[in-house]
Amino acid sequence: MIRLLAAGASDVGPHRAVNQDAAFTASWAAAVADGVGGGPSGDLASAALLHRLVAGHAVLPDAGGLVERLRLANWDLRAHTERDTSLRGMATTFTGIFVGRDGEVLLAHSGDSRAYLLRGGVLRRQTRDDSYVQALVDRGLLDAEAAQTHPQRNIIKSSFAGGEADLPSVSVHEALAGDRWILCSDGLTDYVPEPVVQAATASGTPAQAAQAAVAVALAAHTRDNVTVLVCDVVGAAPGRDRPVFYGAAADRFNEELDTA
Repeated sequence: MIRLLAAGASDVGPHRAVNQDAAFTASWAAAVADGVGGGPSGDLASAALLHRLVAGHAVLPDAGGLVERLRLANWDLRAHTERDTSLRGMATTFTGIFVGRDGEVLLAHSGDSRAYLLRGGVLRRQTRDDSYVQALVDRGLLDAEAAQTHPQRNIIKSSFAGGEADLPSVSVHEALAGDRWILCSDGLTDYVPEPVVQAATASGTPAQAAQAAVAVALAAHTRDNVTVLVCDVVGAAPGRDRPVFYGAAADRFNEELDTA
């Protein structure tokens, strides 16, 4: 069995008034969500999705159970928009890892927040951006370097917005003690090359590495909120600890959660 030693850091950045990133870490899961720009209340969307997702859910899932949890959390977004029509159109990305019931890592993803796996000194991206620009790259119409600065790079093609068709991709990954997972919003990856991300997160405790990556994004003059989670895989059973929240999830929701 495995557990996560995880920590995070989140910064609103110098050019934004509100942090629309939300995140949480626990021994059994970690996730980052980024409110979709241009829509209403992105901070509410990202925070509400995560808050609903973790409430009462320290039990380890399988892949199908994780999809169902996310479906229920997504319905909570729809409930918000039905109560307040001014919130219609709010949406959020989601990227999270969960300790599976058989000791594997389950990765769920929708949007352009990212997950990386650092194993054996090599950083490899584990998610594909659900974005307009990535679609251009996949079709050979744009190279990866140009995609980094494309003016439409923030247009995403998949998110959670309370709709029936909002489903994540879920993949199953072997878990090895010593693996380090890095989850982040695009406030990091739109401004910092992946080799620099690796250098910032390859050493130190998870908290130190997360703070170092956020500092690198701020030094690169990110114009977005930036959130980074660093999660080390260790060979011990996960606990039933309460999650630690970051960003909008910490700002908007501080009430106690029942994770039993």
